[in-house]
Amino acid sequence: MFESEMPVNAGATILVIDDDKDITETIRGNLELDGYEVLCAFDGRTGLDTAKKRRPDLILLDLNLPDLDGIKVCQIMRRESEIPIIILTSRSEISDKVLGLECGADDYVVKPFSFLELSARIRTILKRYERTLVRNQYDTKNLSLNYKSGRVIVRGKKVKLTRTEFRLLELLVSFPDEVLSREYIMNQIWKDSQLYKYSRTVDVHIQRLRKKIEKDTENPQYIVTVPGVGYKFSV
Repeated sequence: MFESEMPVNAGATILVIDDDKDITETIRGNLELDGYEVLCAFDGRTGLDTAKKRRPDLILLDLNLPDLDGIKVCQIMRRESEIPIIILTSRSEISDKVLGLECGADDYVVKPFSFLELSARIRTILKRYERTLVRNQYDTKNLSLNYKSGRVIVRGKKVKLTRTEFRLLELLVSFPDEVLSREYIMNQIWKDSQLYKYSRTVDVHIQRLRKKIEKDTENPQYIVTVPGVGYKFSV
């Protein structure tokens, strides 16, 4: 059995499993500039072996590997570890995305992708993972969020949230006082957000969440609108 035991921080270790050496080197260079330690493997079996020996904090996993299919690699890793996994692939079909997420991946990025987008997704997942390692609960201004049980208490009363509403609140509190764009929120909560590209999905769910946790939805205490950009969780 292998699992990540290193503290998650700016110097986290990331394992890249991809048989395209040019892409791997490009990813490595950018990640190292961001302060990460980077390990590389060019096939599935080497990737599994490296993960067992080095216990990385996060894995970037390509689906099209020369020996084991990336889905199989993900399944093996997930049976033995909770290390966060982001799938990188040129497969853009919805069925492939669903399969990747169902086999235990934490996120899915389609090639070609912007490194800024990949970097943001890595940061989000590492923050979430760090939080679960350190504590199971977040408390601020009469609001308590228990990550393990999914319980939310606001001003002393239990609030029942849908799974999506809980994930939305969880995302917002992960970045206190940081402005998150609607596009970023959509990409994190709705994996296939291109299906909702022209909808008001984020705004609608924010409104529903506010009705449940805010005392005054016209003057929100927690989820603040940043005009023309998105939302932030005020602390």
